[in-house]
Amino acid sequence: MGTCGGHVTSTSRLTHYAIHPKRGRAALEAIGVLPTYQGMSVHDGWGSYRAYTACRHALCNVHHLRELTFLEEQYQQAWASEMKTLLREMKAATAHARTSEDVCLPPAERADFVARYQALLAAGLAANPPPAHTRRGGQRGRVAQSPVRNLLERLLFQQEEVLAFLDDLTIPFDHNQAERDLRALKIQQKVSGCFRSDWGSEAYATIRGYLATIRGYLATLRKQGHALLAALTSVFAGEPLYPASA
Repeated sequence: MGTCGGHVTSTSRLTHYAIHPKRGRAALEAIGVLPTYQGMSVHDGWGSYRAYTACRHALCNVHHLRELTFLEEQYQQAWASEMKTLLREMKAATAHARTSEDVCLPPAERADFVARYQALLAAGLAANPPPAHTRRGGQRGRVAQSPVRNLLERLLFQQEEVLAFLDDLTIPFDHNQAERDLRALKIQQKVSGCFRSDWGSEAYATIRGYLATIRGYLATLRKQGHALLAALTSVFAGEPLYPASA
């Protein structure tokens, strides 16, 4: 049987892998992380994530940068180019604030960013009005809109989630940490096509999770000048070498 759905939940310190035949809510319930999670979830906006209301949500802005590039190149949207520049300015400002150990941006700087963001959205919406046609008899669901309009409305109606990183500097600009952690699993799927058994897929996810932890452990020891082979030997001997915490 083929089991091909790879899922990852990660922080800067922990990585959890799981394999499930589905991508949606059935998989998330079976994995069991999101149903009880109460922190901040940064993701790509997949609808299944929004079923969980115990946590707060933020949207990955690297996804928005990619979409804005597409609109700029394929639809010649000037506002999209300016929005890309603005988001990158925001990212740089928050990165600089973190080096100063601030918990948020100065209010005036944040207000200026938000005002520019809203002005660009207003220009984009004015240049891309909603579709004029209405539903035909018996037609259900939303009236189809252009990719331009869809992104504009997401950036408008989910502004709080798009700009969450401005108000809390512990929230990242994107979810690249999870994408980096997931990359090896996706490569495995592309090479093999699928896992050949549930047991094999679960074993791979478990081992991969431990390897992510070991890599972080070894990277820290390398920075502190320890011999890595000796460190690994100490782990398997039951007397692990602990890196200095500062």
